[in-house]
Amino acid sequence: MNPSHAPLFEPGRIGRMELRNRLLVSPMGSNFAEANGHCGERIQAYYEARARGGAALITMGACGVAYPAGTGEPYQVGISRDDFIPGLAAVAERVHRHGGRIAMQLHHGGKNAANDLSQGRELWVPSIPKVQPSDMMSAVTREELATFVGVGPHKPRLRVMDEADIAQMIEWFAAAAARAQAAGFDGVELHAAHNYILAGFLSPYYNGRDDAWGGPLEGRARLLLETIRAVKARVGADFPVWVRLDGEELHTPGGITLPDAVATAQLCEAAGVDAISVSAYAMLSRGTAFTDAPLPQQPMAYVSNAAAIRRAVKVPVIAAGRIEPEEAAQAIHGGHFDFLAMARKTLADPEIPIKLAEGRAREIRPCIYCYTCVSEIFVNRRVKCSVNAQTGHEAEATIEPAAVPRHVLVVGGGPAGMEAARVAALRGHRVTLAERGNRLGGTLFFAGLAYPENGRLLDYLRAQMERLPIDVRLDAEVDAGFVADLRPDAIIVATGARRGTPPIPGADLNHAWSGDELRRMMTGDGAEEIARNKLNLAERALFKAGGLLRVTDSSQAVQNLSKLWMPLGKRVVIIGGGLVGLELAEFLIARGREVTVLEPGPRAGRELSIVRRWRVLDAVKSHGTLQLKAQVSEITRKAVIWSDAEGQAQLTPADSVVLALGAEADASVADALAGCGVPLQRIGDCAGVNYIEGAMHEGHRAGRTV
Repeated sequence: MNPSHAPLFEPGRIGRMELRNRLLVSPMGSNFAEANGHCGERIQAYYEARARGGAALITMGACGVAYPAGTGEPYQVGISRDDFIPGLAAVAERVHRHGGRIAMQLHHGGKNAANDLSQGRELWVPSIPKVQPSDMMSAVTREELATFVGVGPHKPRLRVMDEADIAQMIEWFAAAAARAQAAGFDGVELHAAHNYILAGFLSPYYNGRDDAWGGPLEGRARLLLETIRAVKARVGADFPVWVRLDGEELHTPGGITLPDAVATAQLCEAAGVDAISVSAYAMLSRGTAFTDAPLPQQPMAYVSNAAAIRRAVKVPVIAAGRIEPEEAAQAIHGGHFDFLAMARKTLADPEIPIKLAEGRAREIRPCIYCYTCVSEIFVNRRVKCSVNAQTGHEAEATIEPAAVPRHVLVVGGGPAGMEAARVAALRGHRVTLAERGNRLGGTLFFAGLAYPENGRLLDYLRAQMERLPIDVRLDAEVDAGFVADLRPDAIIVATGARRGTPPIPGADLNHAWSGDELRRMMTGDGAEEIARNKLNLAERALFKAGGLLRVTDSSQAVQNLSKLWMPLGKRVVIIGGGLVGLELAEFLIARGREVTVLEPGPRAGRELSIVRRWRVLDAVKSHGTLQLKAQVSEITRKAVIWSDAEGQAQLTPADSVVLALGAEADASVADALAGCGVPLQRIGDCAGVNYIEGAMHEGHRAGRTV
């Protein structure tokens, strides 16, 4: 073990529950239950995988205390009746089998109970909520809107809770806690965050009551405190009970503040809770809101809030919010919090605790913060992970030893090829990976420049190629002769996509860059030839002086150098508002460029997950210009000429133009090898442009089935 990780592996306690380390799996809505709220094989295997990975405590997220009422997901876990207990008991047994502990997060959605809204049930609220204008739905496509959470034929029906309703709510929570205990769970967490019912009462913005359940904090916290007391009375003093609180409500005028949260935590401690879990929420008024809270883009987003609460209470504090293990170890050692709860990270790699304990940190598959996981919840689908094809498929997408080990040739060293090679090698196949260029990564290297989190995935995949017995051959042109010499038993072709130059007058001018030209220039793939054709003498001198060609194996180095020099002028027009165009726009805006994105369609970024799209669109609109339904007619030496949605001619000055259109599957290598007499399959972008998620999932499938 790396000594810096040692604090993470000290034993801990929550109440009377002993925990083997300080690494927890945070509660997440997964949509992995059955349609009737029961726990079948899918969700049981999912939680068992995270216990097998070494986490001390797993908290099952968002279990509906009034199921189906109060739920926000179509496949949410139910805990409102005794018939749910057997399936839950099976989950607990499978977690305990691996030495882990399991808790249940008890949940009622209140005004955010999307299933109640879509199915015509009343939404239970503390008071009539204020109107919250938001432009977030403007980024949702028509196809996504058809299945979007809460969308249905019914108008909202609000029910301001009276005394009888409040008593019923408390009873729902208490009865659910008793069922969790009966099912063999080790504790319960009361979800009093994220604007669900308990948090709605806590918030001075959403709770406008003037009776004993509103007003000052003591009134707003009364529902939570009486729920704590009722739960403790039902399950006994020895059964651990804790709460999840918002450390603050961001972008919410008059919402929960950190002093409110500290005072609430102290009240909860006095009421008998055994720990405080600290999160945050934000009013969803703009695209970045959801990535400010509760799923932050900013690292260490809520640590200062957790630390403030830790100073004010004697019970343990659980921190969450994009915290890296090294940072968590330091914070735990410094007494800022007691446990690290990881959510997205454990979707990407459930074995983080074991790998850290065994000193194998380089083998951890990183979360790339693409928000694919939570975006699935918004369209009523089951959670998935872009980089881990097994998430949610633990029961069937297993990596089994090959019945007959074979020699597998993988053509292409991008993410699809490397993932296929990794999985095939784990199964015992002899794997040769051939890459046309002089380093691994393919388009993922360039993607790591535009969005640095992608670079961590590349580092992981490269490390896997070094760790496993994979024969990596660079500068390898694979043709029929290559195959004849190698004599493989199977071929997997993962040669990527082709991004040509669209037929726009002026696209061949020196200041107009195709996506492939810019990628090759920034990554060193044939860059000297491009520099001769695209740059003047002074620019070529800067290019060489910057040393870009000497550091192209490091995406981080190119990231840093790109802040000093790039082959693009001050004013940049990007033609194409898909994933590539928008992430490039975000990258250039951060480097001081004036960016205009011209998208010919009515929506931008449809290839991005919904939540990531919200964030990128907000950045581009706030700091650049995005034009939809823009038809480009010509690129001149100083401008781009285009027509708007009304057909009116427009002119945008441009020092540089990037053509981010025209990506198509490149099957040329696969076609050339089809007649070699060796079984062949095509994956990744050479079979269809599917970006990182498609590459990783298809690579995993190919490696499992070859």
